Amino acid sequence: MCDLLHEDLAEQDIKRVWQVMSETPQHTYQVLTKRPERMQQITPRLGRLPNVWLGTSVETSEFLGRIEHLRQVDCVVRFVSFEPLIGAVGSPNLKDIHWAIVGGESGPGARPMEPEWVDEILTSCRYHRTAFFFKQWGGKQKKRMGRELGGRTYDEFPQDQVSSAK
Repeated sequence: MCDLLHEDLAEQDIKRVWQVMSETPQHTYQVLTKRPERMQQITPRLGRLPNVWLGTSVETSEFLGRIEHLRQVDCVVRFVSFEPLIGAVGSPNLKDIHWAIVGGESGPGARPMEPEWVDEILTSCRYHRTAFFFKQWGGKQKKRMGRELGGRTYDEFPQDQVSSAK
């Protein structure tokens, strides 16, 4: 578990990881980064792999620009991890984003996640036909807080995109 696109990781090392992922097509890899601009630069030289999903983290509206970089990346599934969601992001533009994961911060000192923030993302997902996965409310005791939103759980996955890419 690391940020594969961290600037301290040499491109040759990223290529080696990419090679392993290409040699193990029975697995689906989710590569999550806070550096989608580097992903946008490097992945064209690595090649598109059907078993690699690429995503970025967006914790607050300050980081919404990461989605624009991700949108430019050629891959089977593009996803945004809105976790820990520690501030409102409004109604993000999820055009060409296949999956959104939302979760609150957990553990001691966890900052609360407001229901309105989650509702805005869910509304954007519905508008852009983006699969929505609600992971957790978070908090000091995340299991007690649960993962229901509006009386139900959301466990959507980008199945249509994955099926059509194979």
